[in-house]
Amino acid sequence: MKPTVRTLLGRDDLALTLLTDEASLPDAALDAPVPWVHNSDLADPAPFIEPGQVLLTTGTQFGADSGSDDPAGFDAYVARLAGAGISALGFGTEVVVAGTPALLVEACAKHGVPLFEVPYRTPFIRVARTIAELNAADANARQAWALQAQRAISLAALRPDGLGATLTELSNRLGTWVGLVDAAGALDREAPVGGLGQPALGEVVGEARSMLRRGQRASRTLEAGASVGTPQRMTLQTLGAGGALRGVLAIGDSPELDQAGREVVTAVIALAGLALEQNRDLDRARGHLRSGLLRSMLAGDVELASEVSAEMWGPLPADPVRVAVADLPPEHPDRLTEFLELRVDDRDGRLFFGRDGESVVVVCEDADRDVADELAGEFDVPVGVSDAASVTELARLHEQALRSVERARETAPGVVWFDDISRQGVLAFLARTDARAVARATLEPLIEYDREQGTTLLETTRTWLEHGGQFDATAQELGVHRHTVRSRIALAEKLLGRDLSGFHARADLWAALLATE
Repeated sequence: MKPTVRTLLGRDDLALTLLTDEASLPDAALDAPVPWVHNSDLADPAPFIEPGQVLLTTGTQFGADSGSDDPAGFDAYVARLAGAGISALGFGTEVVVAGTPALLVEACAKHGVPLFEVPYRTPFIRVARTIAELNAADANARQAWALQAQRAISLAALRPDGLGATLTELSNRLGTWVGLVDAAGALDREAPVGGLGQPALGEVVGEARSMLRRGQRASRTLEAGASVGTPQRMTLQTLGAGGALRGVLAIGDSPELDQAGREVVTAVIALAGLALEQNRDLDRARGHLRSGLLRSMLAGDVELASEVSAEMWGPLPADPVRVAVADLPPEHPDRLTEFLELRVDDRDGRLFFGRDGESVVVVCEDADRDVADELAGEFDVPVGVSDAASVTELARLHEQALRSVERARETAPGVVWFDDISRQGVLAFLARTDARAVARATLEPLIEYDREQGTTLLETTRTWLEHGGQFDATAQELGVHRHTVRSRIALAEKLLGRDLSGFHARADLWAALLATE
């Protein structure tokens, strides 16, 4: 513990006497740490004093009569000291005057400055030396505490769950809540469990996710839980190298987080980063194994993948399954695979995935299909999902997912389900980049005519085709006479150079309309 004014008053060898009533002082005024003791008889020593220091004086500046008839002088003197932030004023008696001036006592009480009397037999240097020795002892004790804490944390790191034991030891040493948010943005570990309630926990995890998305090494402080009461000050520190962050360490406010405490935290950051980096190398090896098993499954050899998966992660997903294909995020592709590894752990293996070039292929049970929405929402990537079927039909489901993700890439990042686009029919697959140019050229005569004449030939033709070439139904839909529809279709045939009375011509024109959507 750092020495305080109360520490000085409790030393029998100093024999100091408190002259101000403690009840009239600000809360904990006697318990503020004292970094140093300074002595001065200047009329205004404030410019030469740092906050928290104790000032000793013999009263020379007040004159031999102690200025007993000048209360304003004492008040101004103490006001300047209070403004400088001193922790206490000590008056040495029997050097210039006998006793401590009553007006000084009154001024200190008015401004909330603790005032104590230093007897003649106690040299000022002894008071200063006492503070220096106590501060040195505290620094040595804190350093010893830091070394002991680092040793205990290092031993904890050797346990089976080294990372969890390390965080628990750090929490115990600092006396505060400690949490680890993993690379996927989920709370992986905390100590003590349940030690941080809502909404503070949600705010910490949210800020950690924001730091992970930026992908840069950073440290943040956060006032969490302010909306429901007294805010809790949290310190967040990323783990891992920039561009390959492994998580975020969150630490609650603690009186132990001084220089020695920060040294302990730095040691934990290094150990946690090392542990997570080792896990990363292991994840890469497992990733290569997953990719190989995925190719085996797509080739029809599900039995081999089932045996290996059961040993490594757990049983393969049970029928019916779906296949999802998602593009890897270009900036931080490893984060997506780490996210899926955590989901595999949550489901005891009943979710399988593997990288396929710049995409990731996920095989999940139909009940877990929401993982597609999680991928699209968390990583802002296109995702395509197949129908549900047996795992023995994996190759067919994979083909469906590929077609779905192609459609997802053409729109904003999100999820496209194969059963949605399959209901649009085979012609819906013509709406792709390689068919668009041909379709545009086919429809250009109608588009150009509408643009120049202000007509609606293209809309009329589309509606007519949607109604199976029926003029009456089209006219009713458009709110015009059926003869108007006939004349418009005749003009469209002339501009297109096609006879639209036959099925093939109509089907080709409909495909062109779909491809330009």
